Amino acid sequence: MPHPTASTPPHPRPGARQDPLYTVTADALVAVDFGPRTRRRSGSRPPGPYRRLFALPGTRAFTAGNLLARLPMGMFSVSAVVMIAGTRGSYALAGAVTATGLAATGVAGPWVARQVDRYGQARVAVPATLTAVLGSLALLLCVRFGAPDWTLFAAYAATATTPNLGGMSRARWAHLLRADPAALHTANSFEQAADELCFMLGPVLAAFLTGTFFPEAGTLAGAVLLLAGMLLFTAQRATEPPPRTGRTTTGRVLIPSLLACFLATGAVFGSMEVVTIAYADAEGHRAAAGAVLALQAAGSCAAGLAYGALRPTSPAERRLPVCLLSMAALMFLPLLAVRTAGGLWALAAALLVAGMATAPTMVTAMTLVQDRTPRDRLNEGMSLVVTALLTGIAVGSAAGGWAAEHVSPTAAFAAPATAAVTALVVHLSARLLRRSSRIASHNSGRTH
Repeated sequence: MPHPTASTPPHPRPGARQDPLYTVTADALVAVDFGPRTRRRSGSRPPGPYRRLFALPGTRAFTAGNLLARLPMGMFSVSAVVMIAGTRGSYALAGAVTATGLAATGVAGPWVARQVDRYGQARVAVPATLTAVLGSLALLLCVRFGAPDWTLFAAYAATATTPNLGGMSRARWAHLLRADPAALHTANSFEQAADELCFMLGPVLAAFLTGTFFPEAGTLAGAVLLLAGMLLFTAQRATEPPPRTGRTTTGRVLIPSLLACFLATGAVFGSMEVVTIAYADAEGHRAAAGAVLALQAAGSCAAGLAYGALRPTSPAERRLPVCLLSMAALMFLPLLAVRTAGGLWALAAALLVAGMATAPTMVTAMTLVQDRTPRDRLNEGMSLVVTALLTGIAVGSAAGGWAAEHVSPTAAFAAPATAAVTALVVHLSARLLRRSSRIASHNSGRTH
């Protein structure tokens, strides 16, 4: 039987199971059927979900560019703190500068994403990235040559134009796999694992560069990686989602309860990081805090990849409460570990296990975001999610720091557990309210 092509539609035998993949051309994405599994060569194993995912033309190239550009996201804040504190002698100034950049990102991020949806990724992301890179270089020069403190805030605020790289990558997968929910689940899982990997390796690379070479090395390397990765990513035009045409979808992009759930999840991450550092410092091993936190990211990365290999049998709306419940339960493990066993080894093991709940939760929540966001505003929706997460991280960091200082580093591990429970309660309450509203609407319709 001849191999089916885009111009020769396949004719599988009735009842055979199909494995749809997609081939990308310069003009359009055309569905291609590689035939049922039973037609593969005798004795050969079917390709795994990730192998099938990256068999799509163009996916490896845009993923490589995105990972290259996403790695600096875990480098910039650490590099800025080390660079500013090392030359100005003030961690307060360094923290204020990075906090200003975070606030600016919350404002600029959704606007940049809206322009990406309207005009296309390549047309908007490249100039936005150039602006962010110039901001990083300006910060480097201001620190290097002793410019006034206010210039540091202005320069770092310019980096807020950095496009949401994870969101743009997920938007490409959603475009390519719009007819294959199972493959999209695998793609979302890979993206979450990639996030964890970048935020695990980024700080380590930044610390190595700033400590081995010169204080500005981390910021300089991050700017180069960001620009090079973005140019490679946006050069893959065949996989780029088309910009929206015609009238823009109006109304809310995401419902507030879903954003509140992401905010609470961000508080889990922010509080856990600060509390772990405070506990390691109290134990006399502050330098080991980074390695202990890396285990949490490693557990999440591994769980994300494993979760992506599974085939969900229920919609994301039904899976999310289970994932949130698992995260809420496992986030109590670090608290139990430090209260019962004590020591960094017990905490490290607990964080490794607790981290395995975060990736499935984030993957399922992101799938729900894709389901509920209009296709012509997907990047904007992803950017709002990132803004909610960053806000939650800031709130969680403040709450965890307060608890560690005013209560105790051990008891402060209740902060991330409380945040995880809050995320679960917010989601369940929103579901209950929606169900009650539907019942009331239905009864009202029957009455009239």
